[in-house]
Amino acid sequence: MPSPPGRYLLLEAADRAGTVPGPSVADAKVVDMKRVVFVHGSDGAGAAAWPEQHLLAGRWDCLFLRRSGHEVAGQVREPDVDVDAASILSHLAAAGGGHLVAHDVGAVSALLAAVRRPDLVRSLTLFEPAAFALTRDLSVTAAHLTAAQPAIPPVPAALVDRDTRPDLGIVPGVPTLVVTGGWEPLYEEVAGFLASTGARHVVAGRDHRPQDDAEGHAVLTAFLTGTARAAA
Repeated sequence: MPSPPGRYLLLEAADRAGTVPGPSVADAKVVDMKRVVFVHGSDGAGAAAWPEQHLLAGRWDCLFLRRSGHEVAGQVREPDVDVDAASILSHLAAAGGGHLVAHDVGAVSALLAAVRRPDLVRSLTLFEPAAFALTRDLSVTAAHLTAAQPAIPPVPAALVDRDTRPDLGIVPGVPTLVVTGGWEPLYEEVAGFLASTGARHVVAGRDHRPQDDAEGHAVLTAFLTGTARAAA
């Protein structure tokens, strides 16, 4: 189904502007579709990071955000998860709430947004979440950090604290789906941790971008549709 031209062009204009936009007058014009905010990871930014999900714009009010640090194409800097979480929440609040979909390191800001305002998040979908601070004490993540010392996405202190971390790994009352490609034990460990706190975990696709696979996209579509119907 083709995307509504006016809405899709609005998203592309915001993307090209190289900003993390807040709600605009155009937000009030889309009243007949449920909002879905997409938060990209480290491989691509804005709408370009979600090629298969453009198709959803025919049924949903889709916003493809650019995270902080990705304002200028080809010039990536350290992201600010607080700025990103605030941007996410501003767009959800403008629509009276909506669905949140994130990939890779974008899952960190998505989790923070959901923790801060669970009332605005109708559902949370995380594709290959790189929230390694949640599992840094588990075997696979610990071995990975010791051996490679990779750049770990900045994580809010509340999500790392040993006493509160199990409670904040998933937000009670928010339907949560975690989708992994089944190719890397590191991401499977994060998914397993989130599943142990109540999330639904599905393996789809074969690599780090299961959302680009037909199966992964179908899982997302079914989850959005199901949670929207349940909330109606």
